[in-house]
Amino acid sequence: MFLWVATAHFLALLSPGPDFFLVVRTGLAGGWRPAFWTSLGIAAANGVFIALALGGLSLLQPDSPLFRLLQAAGGLYLLYLGWMSWRHAGASTLETPATPTDARPAPRQARTCFWPGLWSGLLNPKNALFYASLAALLGPEVSVGWKWLTGLWMVLAVLGWDTLVGSALGHATVRRRFARALPGLERACGAALAASGAAVCIAAGWRR
Repeated sequence: MFLWVATAHFLALLSPGPDFFLVVRTGLAGGWRPAFWTSLGIAAANGVFIALALGGLSLLQPDSPLFRLLQAAGGLYLLYLGWMSWRHAGASTLETPATPTDARPAPRQARTCFWPGLWSGLLNPKNALFYASLAALLGPEVSVGWKWLTGLWMVLAVLGWDTLVGSALGHATVRRRFARALPGLERACGAALAASGAAVCIAAGWRR
C-alpha cells in the first residue's frame, strides 16, 4: 500500500499545477537556491495538509459510516482527477517569462521565496482534497507508523521533485525534452489516480 500511494503521489507531482509553475518561474529567474526555498515552502504546506488528513482519518472508527463516506468521496475525487489529467494531457505549457536574477542577500532571499511557496500550497484547495483522498487509501489495516512514514515520504518527495524541476527547467534543452514527455506523463498520472480512486471506492463498498 505504501508503494501504491507513493507512486500515485509522485505521478501527480509530474502534472503541472500552480505550485509547479511557481517553482519553474522561480528557477528561471534565480536558479536553484530560490527554487529550493520556494519548494521548501510548498513542501511545508503539503505537510500541513498531510498531517491534517492522516490525523483526521485516524480519529474515525474504520467501520463507521462517516469513514466509509469519506473513503467513497475521496475515491470519486481521485477518479475525477484521473479523468481530468487524461483528458487535458498535453494542454499545459512550460513557457514562462524569465525575470532578472534575484541578487538579494541569502537570508532575505530565503524569506521572500519561502513564503510565496507556502501560501501557494496552503491556498490551493485541491491539495487538501487530494491528500484526504490519498489518506483514504491507507485503510485500518495499515499501522499508524506506516501512515506517518508515508506522509513523511510525500513531503520529501514534494521538496526533492520541485527543487529538481526548478533547477533543471532553467535549461532550454531540458525544458523542451520534458515538454515532449509531459503528455505521456500526464496520461500515466491520470490512469494511476483513476485506478487508485476505483480501489478506494471498492474498499468503501465492500467493507463491513
